[in-house]
Amino acid sequence: MKITTESVSNIETRLTVELPSDKLKSKVESELNKVQKRAKIDGFRPGKVPMSRIRSQYGQGVQQDVINDVIRESVFEAIEKEGIKAIGAPDIEDVKLENDTLSYTAKVEIYPQVEVSGLDKIEVTRLSADVSDEEVETMIENLRAQRQTFSETDKAVEDKDQVTFDFAGTLDGEAFEGGTSKDFKLVIGSGRMIPGFEDGILGMKTGETKTIDVTFPEDYQAENLKGKEAQFEITVNKIEEPKLPEIDEEFLKQFNVTEGGVDQLKADVRKNMEREVKNATRALTKRRAFDALIEQNEIEVPKTLLGHEIERQRDMMMQRFMQQFGGQNQGQINKDMLPDELFTEQAKKAANLSVVLASLIENKEIKVDEARVTEFVNEMAENYEDPSEVVEYYTNDPQQKAQIEGVVLEDQLVDEILSQGTVTEEKVSYQELLAEAQKNAQ
Repeated sequence: MKITTESVSNIETRLTVELPSDKLKSKVESELNKVQKRAKIDGFRPGKVPMSRIRSQYGQGVQQDVINDVIRESVFEAIEKEGIKAIGAPDIEDVKLENDTLSYTAKVEIYPQVEVSGLDKIEVTRLSADVSDEEVETMIENLRAQRQTFSETDKAVEDKDQVTFDFAGTLDGEAFEGGTSKDFKLVIGSGRMIPGFEDGILGMKTGETKTIDVTFPEDYQAENLKGKEAQFEITVNKIEEPKLPEIDEEFLKQFNVTEGGVDQLKADVRKNMEREVKNATRALTKRRAFDALIEQNEIEVPKTLLGHEIERQRDMMMQRFMQQFGGQNQGQINKDMLPDELFTEQAKKAANLSVVLASLIENKEIKVDEARVTEFVNEMAENYEDPSEVVEYYTNDPQQKAQIEGVVLEDQLVDEILSQGTVTEEKVSYQELLAEAQKNAQ
């Protein structure tokens, strides 16, 4: 086999492969013999059809099948011999069989060769936060609120009350789809309804009916309602006021606090909040470092790699849809609803990053730090009742350990990037840090 390699671009290589036809001819003859044994042609018994007839009737098709098989086998052998880092299947062109030689060209997409640059120009602001006593108290109050109960009352509706009511909406006196409901439950102040709706219920009493005017937001999901003024007739059926649980022994047991009372609960809550701070800081810093790295190293992304990334992001969105809407709606959600254009920009960015990071790993000869892997697993295991069981699981399961190693390797890459760039430290509040981390995770 003779192989000639030509660089088409930084993301594509062309191979010209030449093969002697003697091997091809022997395979064609072998296949024709097989056809002769099973061919059914009028006027001939099975297995007795003359080879000349077999050759004239089946020869061209058999030869083409054999050529396809030989090309399929030889092209990957050629790619391997030339040490080409191919992405996806090659495109075969210009197939010729002449002068006892089979030849063809194969265009192959390759991983771009990137010399990572601009690390000294990277600037990253690293956010961090301290957890104050007040924020711990607020978190405990939130935990109480999550477990609150409601009891019926005859007072007027106040903020945080749960109200059961009927409503009927109209636009210019006409009812519209989705604008009517019976015995609808709503906690006032939850922000579930359009602006002004919940305010209109404040002060109402059980059995009272009134009509309120509200305006749908300009970005409302229903096109026919965007920016429209509507009237809602509301009838309050029941009002329930919230009752927070006492921080007693029963409440503490829900958080596995059996000793130490409230002080232990506060210590546990603080520890969890500090862990959230650490994880949020890590995630934000990683995102900002990687974004800055891409800005300094924008590359042309191979189409195959881009396609794989688009498909990966589409699958992730499908999974989120399934989690949000449930399996009962599976038939109503399909990939055709999610065109490539929806993911192209983000997919280009992700594919660009994967290539640049791979080059950085190779250029800097970065290897996974096993000590950091162990530390990461131990920190994660602290969240569980039996940490040793978790450590054993992530240490002994190859797939799970590989995932942890991937996370740690990314942290090492962030360290490498920041070691050559400029890092500015900024303190923010606990809530601001988590809000920023959540925004960047979307």
